Amino acid sequence: RTDELIDGPNATYMGSVVLDRWEERLQDIFDGRPYDMLDAALTDAVFKFPLDIKPFRDMIEEMRMDTRKFRYENFQELYLYCYCVAGTVGLMSVPVMGIAPDSSSSAQSIYNGALNLGVGNQLTNILRDVGEDASRGRVYLPQDELAQFGLCDKDVFARKVTDSWREFLKEQIKRARIFFYMAEEGASQPGKDSRSPVWSSLLIYREIL
Repeated sequence: RTDELIDGPNATYMGSVVLDRWEERLQDIFDGRPYDMLDAALTDAVFKFPLDIKPFRDMIEEMRMDTRKFRYENFQELYLYCYCVAGTVGLMSVPVMGIAPDSSSSAQSIYNGALNLGVGNQLTNILRDVGEDASRGRVYLPQDELAQFGLCDKDVFARKVTDSWREFLKEQIKRARIFFYMAEEGASQPGKDSRSPVWSSLLIYREIL
C-alpha cells in the first residue's frame, strides 16, 4: 500500500504530504489504533510477533526520497535505496517467519541474511526494469560505475546494447549474485514452514540474472 502512494502521476506533488501522514498512521498501528481492516492485520502481527518499527520507518523515508531523487551517484547511495525498499522487507519478515529452534546461526546472521536477500532481489529488479524506469526518467544505476565504462544517462535512455553496456551489466550482475550468496546461510534458518518460500525467492530471483 505504501509503495502505491508514490507511483501515481501526482507522486512528486502529493507523495511527501501523504507519506508524512502515512508515518503517523504507522505509529498508530504500532500503538494499537488501526484505521481499517488492513491496518488491523498489521496491528495484530505487531502484538503477536516482536516486530521493530524501524524498518517500516526506513521504508517510508526512502519512498519520501524517491519522490525527488532520480539518480544515484555511487553504490553506497544505491545500497541505501535497496536497503530501504527491500532489505527492510527481509527484516520485517524474520520475526513473523521465526527462526528454526535447532538453528546453529546467530539471530544477527539470520537478520543479515534476510537483509542481503532483500538487497539482492532489489538489485535484480533494477537490472530487469532498466527500460521501464528509464521511460519514467529514472536511472537506478551507480553513475560513477556507468562512467567507468564510458556510459551515461543518455546511453541508458537510448536503450542500445553495446559492448560497454554488456560489460557494465556483467559487473552489476556479479554484485547481485554476491548478495544472494551472502543470503544463503540465513535462508536455511527460518522456521520449517517458512523455509521453502524464502529459498524460492532466492532461487527465482537469482535465476532472473
